[in-house]
Amino acid sequence: MLKPCWPVPDSVLALSTGRFGGVSEGDFRGLNLGGHVQDDPVRVEQNRQRLMAALPEGAALQWLEQVHGTEVVTLPRAESIPVADASYSDQPGQFCAVMTADCLPVLLCSQAGDEVAAAHAGWRGLQAGVLERSVERFRAAPPSLMAWLGPAIGPTAFEVGPEVREAFLAEDAKADSAFQPHGDRFLADLYQLARQRLQRLGVTAIYGGDLCTWSDPSRFYSYRRQSRTGRQASLIGIRPQA
Repeated sequence: MLKPCWPVPDSVLALSTGRFGGVSEGDFRGLNLGGHVQDDPVRVEQNRQRLMAALPEGAALQWLEQVHGTEVVTLPRAESIPVADASYSDQPGQFCAVMTADCLPVLLCSQAGDEVAAAHAGWRGLQAGVLERSVERFRAAPPSLMAWLGPAIGPTAFEVGPEVREAFLAEDAKADSAFQPHGDRFLADLYQLARQRLQRLGVTAIYGGDLCTWSDPSRFYSYRRQSRTGRQASLIGIRPQA
């Protein structure tokens, strides 16, 4: 598992998984955490138990039914699997998590270490405002937040149509720098687009953004590289109180 390199307080724990350390086989080889991708459910549950073993005693982890939208839920929630693409918590022991296989996971934390969030930012959710909705959930002002951009498809691999570029440019002309012509299409830089969005909100302490899922098959699942594949997770939480 990866530990993000960012200066979060000791009260906060953030992790990002890859393929290593799991029991899934074949196309899902490794630590597949997705229960919706036709992997053996028993193996997925074993993988999830291994992830839970890496968390502090007393921790709770909330999965989401992700739909490429902008809904943010505050945890804990009564329903077992909320339909949302981001979660927020200020409760010790409650971990927020998102699953990805090319989309961008964004972890957020207050500098005081008393608020956290995790967002699933594929291009649709990113363009529609999932990061804006996530930052709004914090009591802390945006300049006192920090963000970590986890493993996602990199800028040399993410090919999109002109309609994607136009959707971003309609809101911010500066987004043009995140798109490079590629024939009659474009290569998009999700990391740069996310940084631009966060900076517009006032979040300037931004880390990560250097791990490409598509180009690193030994470490990460990638839907664009292989549509039948697993899911990795990025999670963050306030450590349980002793």
